[in-house]
Amino acid sequence: MSRQRRTAPRGSESGGTGTGPGPERGDRHHSSAKKSKTQRESQWRWLKAVFTVFVLSSLAIGGLLSWSYLSAEDGVTEVLAHHSENLQNKFIEIPCSEDYDNQKRFEGCTPRKCGRGVTDAVITKEEAERIRRIAERGLSLGGSNGGASILDLHSGALSLGKHFVNLYRYFGDRIQDIFTEEDFALYRDVRQRIQHKIAQAFGINSASMYLTEPTFFSRINNTEAKTTHDEYWHPHVDKVTYGSFDYTSLLYLSDYSKDFGGGRFVFMDAGSNKTIEPRAGRVSFFTSGSENLHRVEKVHWGTRYAITISFTCNPDRGIGDPVLV
Repeated sequence: MSRQRRTAPRGSESGGTGTGPGPERGDRHHSSAKKSKTQRESQWRWLKAVFTVFVLSSLAIGGLLSWSYLSAEDGVTEVLAHHSENLQNKFIEIPCSEDYDNQKRFEGCTPRKCGRGVTDAVITKEEAERIRRIAERGLSLGGSNGGASILDLHSGALSLGKHFVNLYRYFGDRIQDIFTEEDFALYRDVRQRIQHKIAQAFGINSASMYLTEPTFFSRINNTEAKTTHDEYWHPHVDKVTYGSFDYTSLLYLSDYSKDFGGGRFVFMDAGSNKTIEPRAGRVSFFTSGSENLHRVEKVHWGTRYAITISFTCNPDRGIGDPVLV
């Protein structure tokens, strides 16, 4: 949910989940606080448009799906990852869709091998708790009137009532009383590890991956939706919805059945739905084309926290890690 030239991302040093030639290259591109502020404002304006596209795309795809696909929780036929399991490296390869055939290919990055993976071995539970506290602090400053709130540290977009505000503009210098350099360093480190894990699983060069928009925290509860932006449960394809996505990842920051009920991630395969049950520190990742149509179940109780970290192969669609200025 933001746009910025990939500067710090390219290697292991892009935002959310992007990688280019390496953190060093990304760092050289972060030239000045003024440039970062301008980029954030541009990202924030773009984010609002993206949310609208997301909702319309999701509704359109949802309308084309059969009722059996949308029969919610009882439609799940297989659990790929139980919340009680501690998975090291689970990966399922699936045929790629044609989504990648009609776009410019970037050698060493554009998916030729497609699939989905789950791991509990990249981010520790303790690190997930620290990341969650960053999300809680930021989202405590705003929040949607409905059940879904977002915080994008890259663009500064924060849900507030039925709208979004620019966190950095709204709070100005006070932002340094909310977040610390250590918070942003942990964010970068976690993003880098997830990026390298994705590259390893798909046999690509992590230096050719770039963090892309939107990369954001989400907080979901069972409050009734007030606007279409709160309707997070519609089926969608990331590459159709966002365009720049080639690889999507989710880092879960709370536990299914302990912190919340419902809210499982569901892959909607022909003839069957397969789910991942969130667990704090668990990372799920997948190629972003229509081979991985998916949705999130409605949260019935409690609060579900996660962070979506997205990557592109196109350097022109890359963004940098967030900078505390």
